[in-house]
Amino acid sequence: MDQNPYELFQKECPELAARFNDLVETQKSLKGLDAKTKQLLNIAIQTANRNPRGVKMHAMMARNEGATKDEIVSAVAMNLHLSGLTAVLECLPVALEGFEGKR
Repeated sequence: MDQNPYELFQKECPELAARFNDLVETQKSLKGLDAKTKQLLNIAIQTANRNPRGVKMHAMMARNEGATKDEIVSAVAMNLHLSGLTAVLECLPVALEGFEGKR
């Protein structure tokens, strides 16, 4: 199945997906951090959760918010001592793909 899992979630659970989208928009509007920093944090969190798909998507969004390649690489690498080498090795290639705009 090549369908985007998030699109499948929206199709199969439209009301729940709508509520989730509301939550995401509310989180994005929180004051204190700029949009680029929020995306870099998301990359670090997704790396810690060993979610390469999430890392890739947030790397694309971080680039769109002005993040540099070095900042995206650093967000992944921050997990080395916390989540281990495997998490970094799984997520670094997809973070770079996301930065380069590869889907």
